[in-house]
Amino acid sequence: MELKGLTAIVTGASKGIGKAIAFSLSAHGVNVVLAARSADLLTGIQKEISNTGGTSMVITADVTSESSVQNLINETQKKFGTVDILINNAGVGMFSNVVDMKTAEYDTMMNVNLKGVFLCSRAVLPAMIKQQKGEIINIASLAGKNSFAGGSVYSATKWGLIGFARSLMLEVRDHNIRVVTISPGSVNTHFAEKEKNEPQIIQPQDVADTVLFALNIPSRVNVSEIDIRPTKKPR
Repeated sequence: MELKGLTAIVTGASKGIGKAIAFSLSAHGVNVVLAARSADLLTGIQKEISNTGGTSMVITADVTSESSVQNLINETQKKFGTVDILINNAGVGMFSNVVDMKTAEYDTMMNVNLKGVFLCSRAVLPAMIKQQKGEIINIASLAGKNSFAGGSVYSATKWGLIGFARSLMLEVRDHNIRVVTISPGSVNTHFAEKEKNEPQIIQPQDVADTVLFALNIPSRVNVSEIDIRPTKKPR
């Protein structure tokens, strides 16, 4: 797939996996729309992309807000004409046993990890259907397939995301729109503070490279789910 000149929205682009994906897409000639709630962090990333000859745009967005998401799509289309790639990366994790979980924490994870993916995907689909092509890539987690104590709500959101994506893929495949869900294990970001010194842990760039792999598969092929684990099990 020729990526140069395409336009991609990356949610949660201000740090970690989203930041790595944004830089990688830009390096391959993609116009990158940097979306997150922190304008200052996004502006810094935009400057770095500009310094390497890339093209990007900052749009402050809250993926849990329907009006904010629609503004994100409208501004992207106004600037670049369309949306070719959506990277649903924005996510949040709060970990505790159910008996200790606050309702506000539950609501936050459900809204960001599930509602956000729904709102962003629904918003880009009319343009993708009209042009009869598009790529929606969701960053999920192996927590959506493997249960663990303290992760009940977080895991539920990722199980839900995977289920949502499986059905969405079947809905839009006849429009030449691919839906890919990437499920990493622990990644060296703010989600995995305890494991930062473990040399085998997955790096944000590893996830970004997997995104590029999924995009570069021939358009006749849709690898709908990709799991990422360390080759060697961390100690």
